[in-house]
Amino acid sequence: MMMTLVAMLCMTTAFAEDENTNAVNNIEAYKMDVNMDKLSQVLHLAADQREAVENIHHIFNTEMVHAAQYGNNDRDAMVKRAIDTDVKRMRYVLNESQMRTYLLLLNTTINNRGLNK
Repeated sequence: MMMTLVAMLCMTTAFAEDENTNAVNNIEAYKMDVNMDKLSQVLHLAADQREAVENIHHIFNTEMVHAAQYGNNDRDAMVKRAIDTDVKRMRYVLNESQMRTYLLLLNTTINNRGLNK
């Protein structure tokens, strides 16, 4: 009887460990940290543009991490809203060529992380 109890506790711990790992991996997918130096080089940002892009991206990253903590239905809506808001804000700062490149990078990142549904 005691061996059965020990075996059940071990199995429960193993399942809980896998569940926590999946949750952590899920949240990690929503972190949108980027190397701002590289992004600035790729987009050919001026100094004032870089500062604005950095601020906008910081807000976007915060919104994405916040969305990761909600259930699937709420999360999907929050991610969509965060992406839409980010794109609208970036349009004010970036010119047409920079915006095309930014959208390519953003879409690639979102697709690679499995967030595009």
